[in-house]
Amino acid sequence: MGDRGRRGQLSLSVVEAGVGAILILAVAMGFALGGPPPDDRRAQLDAYAADAATVLAGEPPRHRGATRLAEVVRTRAAFDRERPALERRVARILPDNLLFRVTTPYGSVGFRKPAGIAVGSATVTTGGGDVRIRVWYA
Repeated sequence: MGDRGRRGQLSLSVVEAGVGAILILAVAMGFALGGPPPDDRRAQLDAYAADAATVLAGEPPRHRGATRLAEVVRTRAAFDRERPALERRVARILPDNLLFRVTTPYGSVGFRKPAGIAVGSATVTTGGGDVRIRVWYA
């Protein structure tokens, strides 16, 4: 028979070591490359809305009331009177690349929100009702 009958075989432990090394390399590559980055746009938009709400809730009223927001939701007449000033003030508070909508018990100011986009929001409770601020990227 001589050399023709002999075949070279790998030892089973060498095969197991090779498969183990490939498995460890695959797991390490998975951690190194990671998954897709998280969508933090919503969190940033919530922060913008909360900041605007905080500023408005802390501002003194233009006429009567405890705060600017309390004045806006005091009566329908107060809302109608303050509507343009509120819209201008919110536009100045927020960055230029954001659109907004402020909703009160007596009406809304700002832009209509398109469907299917990320929106951040914050709500301030006043004696006259809740004021909700929603923001999104333009």
